[in-house]
Amino acid sequence: MATTSPPPGADDAQQSPADRDPARYTRKGKLRGDVYDAEIELLQERLVQLQYWIQREGLKVLVIFEGRGSAGKGGVIKRITERTSPRTVRVVALPKPSERERTQWYFQRYVEHLPAAGEMVLFDRSWYNRSNVEWVMGYCTEDEHQEFLRSCPEFERMLVRSGIVVLKYWFSVSFDEQRRRFEARNAEPLKRWKLSDMDLAEHELYVRYSMAKDTTFTYTDIKQAPWSVVPSDDKRAARLNCIFHLVSQFPHEDVAPARVELPEMKQVPYVRPPMQEQTFVPQLF
Repeated sequence: MATTSPPPGADDAQQSPADRDPARYTRKGKLRGDVYDAEIELLQERLVQLQYWIQREGLKVLVIFEGRGSAGKGGVIKRITERTSPRTVRVVALPKPSERERTQWYFQRYVEHLPAAGEMVLFDRSWYNRSNVEWVMGYCTEDEHQEFLRSCPEFERMLVRSGIVVLKYWFSVSFDEQRRRFEARNAEPLKRWKLSDMDLAEHELYVRYSMAKDTTFTYTDIKQAPWSVVPSDDKRAARLNCIFHLVSQFPHEDVAPARVELPEMKQVPYVRPPMQEQTFVPQLF
């Protein structure tokens, strides 16, 4: 099995910036691009090995990604799925609930997306919308919020007892860094669609979201499914730290299939129709 050196955060979490290897960082304290490129390639190799292990062992893995807007959840999910098979590793990013779904048991629409044996499901936001976005923005009542805080830990314990591995990551971004990222989106027309009214409201209510996150952790940081916080002011380091932590949760072997021998083309009697009868895309490049 290929190995990779621990990403910066694996050791640096217990170190001050002054103790880190300065050669791995820029003058601004961010991870260098070439260091990131080398490490992410090795980690993606381990992710591919992990997907084969999950298939072989019939594991059911649920990974929840939460955090503020622009904290980097989408970026790490993209790197996890970049090399893996969507048949084994799939992403769930649900839209706002329909009128019918609003009348259901709160967790009901999420249940159908839970992993079966041999699957890893990545939730890009999850049922924790209730205790964060919905509560801060007033989209749920106080009674609904309190009921969620009571029932969520029991729901997750049920999932774990049923054999589902539940991993929960909270991406933490500072106010100044969030503002810098929002300003960058605002300045570039091709990225402006990523800056929604909800993002602006969330930025304005930064402290309220901090309160919501702390309350959420108080009730739902349980030993069966604990929260893992990913500091994400440095996006590159955050991706490496999160993926390294994820693959480290599963002691696994390299069970990737061996190389196969490609067959030669089998000859059969066949006459193709004239090529000019087909419509081709214009060859502009």
